[in-house]
Amino acid sequence: MKLKEHVHIFKRGFRLCVALEKRYMVYLILEKVLSSLTGYIPVYFSAKLIDALYGGQPLSVIVQYVLLTVGLVFMAKLLAAWIGCVREARENVVYHNEDWLFSDKAMKMAYASIEDPEVARRKHRIRRENQTGFNLYSMLYNTQELIANGTKIIASLALTASFFALPSLPAWYKLALAGGFILTLAVSMLSVSRIAAIEQKFWGSCVDLNTMDRAFYGYIDNYSAGKDIRLYAMKDYLADEKMGIDMTYYHGFLKTSCGSALWTLPAELLKYAFQFGLYGVLIFAALSSGISVGDIAKYVACIMLMMDAAVHFTAAVQNAFNNNHYLKRYFEYFDIPNNMYKGTLTVEKRDDNEYDVEFKDVSFKYPNTDAYALRHVNIKFKIGEKLAVVGMNGSGKTTFIKLLCRLYDPTEGEILLNGVNIQKYNYDEYMSIFSVVFQDFKLFPFRLGEVVASSREFDAERVKECLIKANFRERLSAFPEGTESYLYKGYDKSGVEISGGEAQKIALARALYKDAPFIILDEPTAALDPVSEYEVYSNFNEIAGDRTAVYISHRLASCRFCDKIAVFHEGAVIQTGRHEELLADTDGKYYELWNVQAQYYTL
Repeated sequence: MKLKEHVHIFKRGFRLCVALEKRYMVYLILEKVLSSLTGYIPVYFSAKLIDALYGGQPLSVIVQYVLLTVGLVFMAKLLAAWIGCVREARENVVYHNEDWLFSDKAMKMAYASIEDPEVARRKHRIRRENQTGFNLYSMLYNTQELIANGTKIIASLALTASFFALPSLPAWYKLALAGGFILTLAVSMLSVSRIAAIEQKFWGSCVDLNTMDRAFYGYIDNYSAGKDIRLYAMKDYLADEKMGIDMTYYHGFLKTSCGSALWTLPAELLKYAFQFGLYGVLIFAALSSGISVGDIAKYVACIMLMMDAAVHFTAAVQNAFNNNHYLKRYFEYFDIPNNMYKGTLTVEKRDDNEYDVEFKDVSFKYPNTDAYALRHVNIKFKIGEKLAVVGMNGSGKTTFIKLLCRLYDPTEGEILLNGVNIQKYNYDEYMSIFSVVFQDFKLFPFRLGEVVASSREFDAERVKECLIKANFRERLSAFPEGTESYLYKGYDKSGVEISGGEAQKIALARALYKDAPFIILDEPTAALDPVSEYEVYSNFNEIAGDRTAVYISHRLASCRFCDKIAVFHEGAVIQTGRHEELLADTDGKYYELWNVQAQYYTL
């Protein structure tokens, strides 16, 4: 990576931190500058105090220097502590907002990217890198180090400049001192560079360890796993695996620490040798050039502080360069474009509910795959019709629905709504005409009314009506606070735990509450018992009302309630018609599937 790209990435990270919480960076800079300068107050005034004592100054002058030293340090530390507290509070806001970026990105990302395994892996990796301390976390730490040590370098130079300006001191003394400083600094920088490389290699390897560690904790902490752990005697197995991860980390950390110690030794020896020589030069200067005892103490302290600051400043730059490789991957994830074309046409709100949908020679294959999930699909249906989509697993049923809802766009062909390609409609408006219950739906642990309405504000009576239509009346009566009751115990300890079938009924009620012209049910009875399943089938027409209902199912008994049945096989529509018509075709796929299922219900 070139220097220009390093600078660009670091600047972008800095701007992101400012955008996440504007005042945070201001407080961070103030705190680090003030904290760094505070250390130079006693250095400066101690030199003055030593000279006052050595020179026999009046007691009032000595007391004045003491008061200035203690008072200024106290005030500076008090102010820095206050700024630090505010900065820490704002830092929590930065981390909270940064965490929200991932959720915000997921909601704005094209659904094709959400389902893309490569995108999921990239997101998972940078989340683990965050956990390991890279990305914005490392950038913020490096920024603090750069500000703090840069301030110390400037302050040290300001307080030592007078030494090199002494006309009475031989030039070769000054050159010897400067040469020793540069040599010591170079060795220290090399040491820090090697230590940083060793540590970064170790912490980089910890990304995978953190991934495995989190997987173990995620599994063990999930109360649902408790049954499997006990029934399958998994305790010792899990404990051994966790111990293996911990020991890998321990041995890696031990090796890293030993390597760092070996590189630290020569730098520390040279640093103390330089300090010894520095004292010699300054003592000679005091004897020959008239600098004071206090100046000796000041120059030694400032030069050594400057050396440490320069070493740490260089280390921060190097760490920032290393972290930029992680930040680059971090920003690449957030730069994933949403290439879903969003049209501008308004979806007409028709009082007569006359909507025609047509799949016109539609073919589709998922991103990064060569095989087609759908091939040359041609099908038409109108609002108010009840369409059943049936077929074996993997035949393309759910893909058909994803295309209809425009979660994906066709690879070939087009989908028309009232004769207009759906890509030309305003994307959000088009999405608003669908109520869908997918197989893999999710319910948040909010109040029941909020879950059904998908909103904080809801009509309680309408929520109840939709739940009753979804055959949830009896279970609803057992909820302690009705529609105000929380689902699960994630937010409220009195929350109600529900079964998979009950969750499916709530998801169905959510679809009904939206009251969209199209209602799509993807295996809506998969988790229901036979009685509840029969009730859903019996009330199917009432549930759908005058909406178009697209009903995906592998249970062919449900198809008798539909106006039209589309039989999918290997990504193609191979039959369409009513239940009786398709069953009459004894050579057709529908007849085959019907009889395969029927044998399990007859003696």
